[in-house]
Amino acid sequence: MDRVAKLGSLGKFYMSSDKVRLSSPTRCGHCGNVAPMAIAASFSDTVLDEYPDGPTAEHGTIYELLKCPSCKEILLRSYRWHDMMESEDEVTFKALYPFDARMPLGLPEPIEKAYRAAIKVKSIDANAFGVLVGRVVEMVCGDRGASGRTLYDRLKDLASRGEIPSKLVDVADKLRALRNVGAHAELGELTPAEVPIVEDLCRAILDYIYTAPYLAQRAEASLSRLIKKEKKGA
Repeated sequence: MDRVAKLGSLGKFYMSSDKVRLSSPTRCGHCGNVAPMAIAASFSDTVLDEYPDGPTAEHGTIYELLKCPSCKEILLRSYRWHDMMESEDEVTFKALYPFDARMPLGLPEPIEKAYRAAIKVKSIDANAFGVLVGRVVEMVCGDRGASGRTLYDRLKDLASRGEIPSKLVDVADKLRALRNVGAHAELGELTPAEVPIVEDLCRAILDYIYTAPYLAQRAEASLSRLIKKEKKGA
């Protein structure tokens, strides 16, 4: 089975009624929309290994251009390919353009949407960015079932339950203070100089609560697949 046919069987793309190859639902790095996208072009940077006592095996990197159906912008992604892949979990796409290096991994969809909304305005209005980041932290508290009258109290509740380190409570309180400056004109205003501070404070909270457990889970799943392959080959 060739690479295109095998990827189709793994559910990584499918054919539309007019025979256009579509990706599985993918998030657009330009507008944030999630939808199947037309695969406008692909390039295979692969090699073919031939073995005297067995079949040939193709492996290497595949590059694809996708077109977002919402904003019509182009995305570039890549993935590693090997003929021996047996599960769609082994195909991992890497976004090359647009590249979003600052997006935390493992966020629940509503929180990711709110964080993306904040990131979109950070270069436009520092005050709006501060307010939206504060909303993200409030959503995190709601997602984790925190109790308390104020945001500070809810974060202390998360710390008391071991959800976050107690040091992050003080971090979040500083974030709350900056958010208040952005929301109330009489307190002054945030400037572009405060934007990276606000972003880093929020990122520290998101990384601890969501990204670190997500990465640990991925590592555990990868290790489990390796162990299964070793047992299968033994």
